[in-house]
Amino acid sequence: MKDSTPSPSAPIGSSTPAVATPVTHYENFPVASWLCPPALRPPIAAIYHFARTADDIADEGDADAPARLAELQAYRDALAHIAQGKPPQERWQAVFAPLQAAIVQWQLPVALLDDLISAFMQDIDKTAQGARYADRSELLDYCRRSANPVGRLLLHLYGVNDAPSLAQSDAICSALQLINFWQDLGVDIPRGRYYLNDADCQAAGITTAAMQQRQDSPALRQLVMQQAAWARRLMEEGAPLVHRVPGRAGWELRLVVQGGLRILDKVEALQGQSLWQRRTIGKGDVPLMLWRAWRM
Repeated sequence: MKDSTPSPSAPIGSSTPAVATPVTHYENFPVASWLCPPALRPPIAAIYHFARTADDIADEGDADAPARLAELQAYRDALAHIAQGKPPQERWQAVFAPLQAAIVQWQLPVALLDDLISAFMQDIDKTAQGARYADRSELLDYCRRSANPVGRLLLHLYGVNDAPSLAQSDAICSALQLINFWQDLGVDIPRGRYYLNDADCQAAGITTAAMQQRQDSPALRQLVMQQAAWARRLMEEGAPLVHRVPGRAGWELRLVVQGGLRILDKVEALQGQSLWQRRTIGKGDVPLMLWRAWRM
């Protein structure tokens, strides 16, 4: 772990303070919370807002697929721009000024940031085509770029870089991405997003039309339960990482893991009815999550 505290000073050629704005979106897990070491809150917030802004470009508003892809390409170009040490462009200065400061101060691997944009662009293409992922391996490759880079960036900040820790981080992050899919089936499918992969759907005899029409069936419910069990196995595979991450950061990671597992509890309690109901984390879940985190 680096010793120096990231400075809120502006990046080269900019008069804008390099401080990320507060986290306002709903998340299943804490982001740069009070448990996070204070020195790491600015770079973590910068990474979060970079990823969240890219996600919003891909998801929010009424733009069509070509417009979203063009916007994301411009965003990608802006990342490459600051990675070369050039001052942030005015358009996304509030995102890229703090991010550039974090890149310089903490030597963040820019390729991991670029992977996130690559995943969002792929998601837009898939949705535009109404396509599903072929199998679990293809879906995990998407998770490798859409979720795993965040965990690896955080480990980089924590000074943890051994191969077992990276593998466990990937398992946790992929599990969190999958959990989000199974939590949001009722939101994603009407929007033409299919994360129940072809191989598993074919094995269960579930068609795209059946999903679009929300046709309830024992086979569909069983399929969702199988996906939740897969995500749980991945999360449990990665959970020992909490003992490798030092200090308060390790405790925050415990809550990240427990937040994901708590959502899975709720998905599983629906007995496969995620197409009709969506569950989130609330204040009432915190005592149980804290107790489970303490026992890890």
